[in-house]
Amino acid sequence: MKVALLALLLAAQQPQDTVVLNPVVVTGTRVPMRADRLSSVVTVLRGNDLIADGIRTVADALALVPGATVLETGSYGGQTSLFMRGGESDYVKVLLDGVPLNQPGGSIDLANLTTDNIDRIEILRGPASVLYGSDAMTGVVQIFTKRGDARRTRVGADLRAGTYGSSDAAVDAGGGTEKVRYSARLSRFFSDGLYSFNNTYRNSVASAGIQLVPDERSEVTLSYRYGDALYHFPTDGAGVPSDSNQRSAERGPLFSLGATRRFAGHWEAGIGGELHEARLFYNNEPDSVGDFNEFWSKDWIRRASANTLVTWRNADLVALTAGIEYEDQRQRGTNEFGPPVDVQRNTIGYLTQAVVSVGQSGVTVGARLDDNSQFGTHGTYRAGLSYRVSPAVRLRASAGTGFKEPSFFENYATGFVRGNRNLKPERSASWEAGVEYHGVTVTYFGQRFRDLIEFSGTPIPPDSVNYFNVGAAIANGVEASIGARLSPSLDITLQYTFLHTRVEESGSPNNPDGAFVPGKSLIRRPAHTISPKISATRGRVHVMLGGKWVGSRDDLDFSRPAGQQRITLDPYTRVNVAAEYNLDRFVLSARLENLFDDQTQEIVGYRPRGRTILVGGRFLIAL
Repeated sequence: MKVALLALLLAAQQPQDTVVLNPVVVTGTRVPMRADRLSSVVTVLRGNDLIADGIRTVADALALVPGATVLETGSYGGQTSLFMRGGESDYVKVLLDGVPLNQPGGSIDLANLTTDNIDRIEILRGPASVLYGSDAMTGVVQIFTKRGDARRTRVGADLRAGTYGSSDAAVDAGGGTEKVRYSARLSRFFSDGLYSFNNTYRNSVASAGIQLVPDERSEVTLSYRYGDALYHFPTDGAGVPSDSNQRSAERGPLFSLGATRRFAGHWEAGIGGELHEARLFYNNEPDSVGDFNEFWSKDWIRRASANTLVTWRNADLVALTAGIEYEDQRQRGTNEFGPPVDVQRNTIGYLTQAVVSVGQSGVTVGARLDDNSQFGTHGTYRAGLSYRVSPAVRLRASAGTGFKEPSFFENYATGFVRGNRNLKPERSASWEAGVEYHGVTVTYFGQRFRDLIEFSGTPIPPDSVNYFNVGAAIANGVEASIGARLSPSLDITLQYTFLHTRVEESGSPNNPDGAFVPGKSLIRRPAHTISPKISATRGRVHVMLGGKWVGSRDDLDFSRPAGQQRITLDPYTRVNVAAEYNLDRFVLSARLENLFDDQTQEIVGYRPRGRTILVGGRFLIAL
């Protein structure tokens, strides 16, 4: 789309920092706007900087963003979750070229999402359901893929290998003309894993994008991506290696098509369509004769949507936007013990937004109404103010609401677990206030979550369901970041997050070892996180030294003979180093993760990856 192209061109003019402080972004308002005019915080990670730092997955990129906590179950391919500003792991909507990657109900595993063919990642923190509907309770992560360079054709190849029998190979190409631009990439990653048996992982990705510009007022974009991942894991629910045949797989395509047209006067209109399909497999064959822990399941999930967005602009003073979105969600599944599942629901969303600028300050207000075939209508809003006190100081404040619909499993599960078709959407109300001064940004935020969906191992009468709406919690804290260019060749950044969470209401208040205990914190949310980084570039050499310190946090230990127990995990530190040496057409690269081999567990029972190194290079030809 035109907005995406404009954002790309302007962002490319920014300094070469991994965290770009003031680019033009789209995610915050769905129209191009400078980040320093927004009332909410948007962080931009550039694809080229992620490549230079040797970052392979989106999860590794997000781990250093203020307010974000990324947790993984150790080995490559293990379950990887994102917690933003204290919310649940299904409270962040993840989009790739506008296509939602979350399953219906918000859940997402980031283990298989790579940085292949990525131009940039925009991370909006705070509620955004007013723009993106369900799932955007505490933030939005939007990934934009490359569109090629009209000035030249580029062909490249990557090859790296290292610890745990890991190998990473890829080929890519990009180029085009003023009318047509394209990019494509094929990659495959393989690893033997952490454990001595049944821990191999492979992930193959095909990605392509085309941009058509028939005239100066029109643009059409197409994106396609196909992923195929297979993960063998020997661990049980407590992280204990005990199974030699257990494995899971995820494969499927996503596709997006968008077109925009600027008309005479101040009008711009766009239409789009998105499709994401995923086939999920799980298989646990008997390890030996007499083993009765066998189980298998197969699920097919599809999210398809269409939208139209109309914007009226008056230069940089006013932007009025209105849109309609329709989404259809479906899931079919079978497993060894329960009857087949075949469910469907749809949503029509109506949104409107006004962005008014006065000098270097501005006001943003928006509202949305979603009409869902299952739970009815739900309204959300957002309002914000950005005020420029002086050329060096900017104040901002915003407040809004968000919601997340239940997952299909929570609604329709059968067998050992029974879903509840009467569940209500989970809700949030949030506000934030911040100040920016010469590369220093400080934000205070407060959030209140209502109607949290809880699980009970004992079915609840009169419907004998296992899921119910009861939970309530709060999350507030401070995000601070400092970015500075000390010299033309040396950049530093420092990110800090303080987070306080507290459960206010629970369906099982008398269980001191539950996930929701009144008066206790939400599990797996650290109170303190610090992430420093130094990047140096001189001549042909680029070096990055980065780290992350994560403070103590509560978790549930499922390995206790008497049942799960709530415990507090120790803080941990990870230090990473990356380096590149540019030989024009060939770039030598190396990345060393967990430099000091810290073995402190991120999640109870699961080993972290130890000291890990990947060494290789990129070959590039410009035609």
